[in-house]
Amino acid sequence: MQYQKFIEKSYNGDFSSYPLNFHSYFKGDLFSTDLQAKFPPTDPRNHFELRIPNERERYRTRLVGEISSLRVPGREHLKRYILHKFRNNCKRNTIRGALTSAVKFLTYIQKHGHHDLETMRRPDIEAFVEYEQDRGIAAGTICTNLTCLYAFIRFLVDDEVLNRELLKRKIHIKQPKRLPKCIEADDEDRILAQIDNVRDNALIRLLLRTGMRIGELLRTRMEDISLEGQLIRIIESEKTGTGRVVFFSNDAAEALYHWLLERDNWKEYLFHGPRDKALSYTAAWSVFKKYVDKAGLSHKGITPHCLRHTYATNLLNARIPIEVLRDLLGHQSLEHTRRYANLNDVTRKEEYFRAMAIIEGRSNE
Repeated sequence: MQYQKFIEKSYNGDFSSYPLNFHSYFKGDLFSTDLQAKFPPTDPRNHFELRIPNERERYRTRLVGEISSLRVPGREHLKRYILHKFRNNCKRNTIRGALTSAVKFLTYIQKHGHHDLETMRRPDIEAFVEYEQDRGIAAGTICTNLTCLYAFIRFLVDDEVLNRELLKRKIHIKQPKRLPKCIEADDEDRILAQIDNVRDNALIRLLLRTGMRIGELLRTRMEDISLEGQLIRIIESEKTGTGRVVFFSNDAAEALYHWLLERDNWKEYLFHGPRDKALSYTAAWSVFKKYVDKAGLSHKGITPHCLRHTYATNLLNARIPIEVLRDLLGHQSLEHTRRYANLNDVTRKEEYFRAMAIIEGRSNE
């Protein structure tokens, strides 16, 4: 009885004043085909598309948050500069390097009495360089910091924040021209002889036979490999932003084939870690170090990057044109590739001893 009274009261009530009038949808013909009238479309302007930020956006947000937490002069200018680097589609490592170098300098000038970036002068840059040198920082690292710092200064000069005089007579640091460090042939054989794992064998031989940077190989996906063509396509190098194709030898192809038979076929990356992610640099470095230690060569300071130097040196000694080697290594400057021409150059050695044989022959006459 009470339920019947509730129904009658409900049907006699005025539901138009309620914002959610569910009852009105079911009054009248419950099986009406006029769905447009019963369920009118909502205003598309009230719809908000839910979009998950991509990795680059999350990285940008994180860096902006780091800058906001700093207590250095010119913080807002630095934030604009980093966002400018993102708009220019710079690489993550480039942006991180620019931020690190700028923060080092801004922290230094703050400790030495500068609270406004606009008051910066050339002696401040000179004092910063001397401070880094006194700390024992390598000349190459100081040059890199200076390059990043001057890029930041140019940005502020273009925005009329700093005086253009700062860009005149830039400070230059003379760097020692060190030879790339390659692995001796006997040491190379000793390291390869220690490998007892299929994945590790493929990893190390590919680094040695392709000259790829270790980060490039670790980011290689299955779709980038052609076992039949014995090549790997590097779609975009993280360091230079350009793509190239590298080739691998028969022994590397055999090692890769055995690894493909054992790896998880559903994983995206050639050398994968847990949860379908690429094998980390730290893990790959530890793998290589393990075999260097087993070969008794830990005292020689051999690193995975030495495999790239060894690759370049071996090809030069095999008379490959230096222009071809530049393309295989992904160098943008031929001068950078020429460094390998001074390293264990068999041609130069042969010419030297041929000339010395002539000289010694004359002295014996």
